[in-house]
Parts: sequence; C-alpha cells; structure tokens
Amino acid sequence: MTDPQPLTPATRCAALSLARGDQLDGTAAPVSRWLLIEHPGPWGRVALRDSRLDQSVARELEARCRGAGVRPMLIRRAGRAAATAARRWAYVDSRLGHEGMWWGRYDVDRDLTDVALDGSAGVRSGDPAYLVCTHARHDACCAIRGRPVAAAIAALRPEQAWECSHTGGDRFAANVVVLPHGLYYGTVTPLRVPDLLSSYEDGRVLPDLLRGRSAFPMAVQAAQHHARDAVGDLGLTALAPTDVRQLDPATWQVRFDRPGGAVTVSVRARVSDPLPRLTCSAAGSQPVLWYDVAGIVVG
Repeated sequence: MTDPQPLTPATRCAALSLARGDQLDGTAAPVSRWLLIEHPGPWGRVALRDSRLDQSVARELEARCRGAGVRPMLIRRAGRAAATAARRWAYVDSRLGHEGMWWGRYDVDRDLTDVALDGSAGVRSGDPAYLVCTHARHDACCAIRGRPVAAAIAALRPEQAWECSHTGGDRFAANVVVLPHGLYYGTVTPLRVPDLLSSYEDGRVLPDLLRGRSAFPMAVQAAQHHARDAVGDLGLTALAPTDVRQLDPATWQVRFDRPGGAVTVSVRARVSDPLPRLTCSAAGSQPVLWYDVAGIVVG
C-alpha cells in the first residue's frame, strides 16, 4: 500500500471548507459553562489527559467537570510565553443572563481539584477573554491559521488574548471563542481581528464570521442568525430565544423577543452530501448537519 499524498495548503481541511463555502451558522459546540486552566504545554491530542498535568488530577477534573456540565479547556499565552509559577484558572458562565468570568491562581496541579464550579471562588472580571484554538496535535490547521490570529489579538489586547486547546470545527480555523458570552467565530484572519475586537467591545456581533453562541443549541444558533439577518439587529444580547419548539425530528421553531416585535424563525436540518476532509486527519468523506431557513415571521 502506498502512503497517502502529503497535504498541501490547498488540500488541508480549512482550505477545502472555505472553497466549498461550508455553512458557519449553527456550528458552535454547545457549551454553557467552562473551566479554563493555564498550562503552557505541550498538549497532546486529548489536551487534559495528554498534557503534563498530574494525570490523577486530570482524571479527577474530567470527572468533576463532566458531572457539573462544565467544559475544561487548557489555555496559554500567545506565542507560548512561559507561564509564571502561579498559573491562572477561570470559571466562566456563558448562559443567557448569567454571563460572568471568575479568575484565580493555582500553585500546584492538585489545587485545581478544589476550584468551585459555580462562580463562588475567584475574582470576577469585567474584561472579555479571546481564546484562539491553536491545538496542533488535534489538527494542523488550528495551529497554522490560529497562531497568527492569536498573535494579532495579543498585539492589541495582550492581557485578554489566549491560545486554547480544541474548540471543535477544525475546518473553520482560525476559530476564536469570545468569553464570557461564548461566541464562536470561524475563518478568522489577522486582518479581521480589529473588526472582531471592536464589534464585541461595542456590544455587537460580527455576522459573517459568527458560528453561533455556545449556550444555545445548534438549531437555535442557526435560527438566531436568520433572525438577525431579517431585522438587521446585531446587538450582542439582542434577539434572546424565548420559546423553542421542535415541530418534527428535523424542524425547529424559535421565537426571539425584541422591542420592535418578536421574530419567529423555523429552521430545518438536512444532512449534506459526504464532504472530504472535515479534519486534516480524516479518512474519507463524511456528511455534516446543516440548517436551512424554513420560515420567518416578523412581528
């Protein structure tokens, strides 16, 4: 058997996804709460388990987070700057109406097992955190496209910029997660970084790069995208979903409230044709779930 052809910049997963025009909206991994752990690396394919964290601590953290519905994620300063002796952790709540981020420090790995997963520990911060997936051992595109974006954010917001472990959606690299609101952005380039920062800090989303808000199910993310498009409201907290109904196995109806009158959007899931190389390491082709708008009622 001959070895597979080596990947080129044009045949990696992110380049193929861009060329196909893969749908961005409705693709943010559903996450409502997070535990960020500063760890400079190296990170293996499964970051928490394949890192230099004490492995008994890593297993305990995974179990605690799984039981609490919290996603653990490793972070480090852009450019792999050396961490200080006392590293940082953050508990983040991205749920609608509960948004917040609490930071603390740990001296040894075992300290992490005492971190409260409810916002009752740490110091609350009013500043956002910009996480860029650069997890090379999970997918090379994340590192190739993510590191220049992380560096661009660090040049403008050095205290708020972080590289992070796997976020999901490798083919959308560079992927940026903005916390505490849990906004997933995809196909970000260094040139778009100023737009991304200014839009969030002005209380707006950047619709052409937005994959969705992680606190919402994927169908709701897609419906909100179409609601924003219908009424032109890019407000960060605008168009909150107030009623979600699954009409059949493939169709959701979502009502969004706003001062000018509610917007009701129906979206229908469909399975795409098999797509080649959803990740750089993928063998063969796989289908994905996309959401099409099935109806919009304004007012």
